Amino acid sequence: MKFGLVVPSYRSTLDAGRTAPEMVAVAVEAERLGFDSVWVGDTLAKAPIDSLTLLGAFAARTERVTLGTAALLPALRDPLLSANAILSLDLLSQGRVTLGVGAGFAGRSEPEFAFTRVPWERRRARLDDIVALWRHVWSGKSGPFHGDVLHYDALPEYPEPHRPGGPPVWLAAFTPGALKRAGRLYDGWLPYPPDVADYTDGLAKIRETAVRPVTPALFATVLIEDDPIRARERLEDYAQRNYGVPLDFVEKIQMLVAGSPEQVADRLREYQDAGAEHMLIRIATQEPAEFDEQLPKVFDALPR
Repeated sequence: MKFGLVVPSYRSTLDAGRTAPEMVAVAVEAERLGFDSVWVGDTLAKAPIDSLTLLGAFAARTERVTLGTAALLPALRDPLLSANAILSLDLLSQGRVTLGVGAGFAGRSEPEFAFTRVPWERRRARLDDIVALWRHVWSGKSGPFHGDVLHYDALPEYPEPHRPGGPPVWLAAFTPGALKRAGRLYDGWLPYPPDVADYTDGLAKIRETAVRPVTPALFATVLIEDDPIRARERLEDYAQRNYGVPLDFVEKIQMLVAGSPEQVADRLREYQDAGAEHMLIRIATQEPAEFDEQLPKVFDALPR
């Protein structure tokens, strides 16, 4: 089992007083504690710190941890420029990059697509094409490339990645269509279902159609809080401040757990037993001081 830390990098974190250099320091501390990976989110609406730029800073200050996106929205960037940026990060980090990618969340991501003048329609086909294009150029091919959405008669030549074929790409999605595509087109699966039975069922469906090895991962939001009433209140505050919706809504979609270290470990262990191999841990607080206090407690609570 591997564990990663999601480093808060959205505007709300800056508004709470965390500086960009301090985000880098969090990644350094995560490596010191023993986390296997560090991750950053990617959203034009809430993230003034560009995810790939921030990972580049992480690469310069860390030596061992995997550097990941959870999850990148590739459609918001020019595919060839993003291929070059990711390849540059791969070379700078000496092959430590893993990309979680998504097509956007209905009801929340449409404005971001509008900002960048990318059609919302066929967003999943566009995502699959972008990933296929990345692999195409990272493998040394210069063209042509013709997918369902993207079409290039010629392509620039890219240097060879540090890792043959380029970084692994994980699909961050849980729709029935995503379960069919994950095992055919991606190297990993990064969902956050609140019901472990759904995780078990989804992983089984992926493995039924997989034509390549797929790393089963999990995005989990956690908080160490022994008082059950206080734990619920703090999760409610996080849901409201992070998403602007009640906890009752968020917990129907996402895996969240707040409780004692033993309760958190037991809940995570359920997903470990269901087949998860790499857990991405997001700490449920917007406040830098609370985050720093929670970080060693959360690490100590991880099941091993």
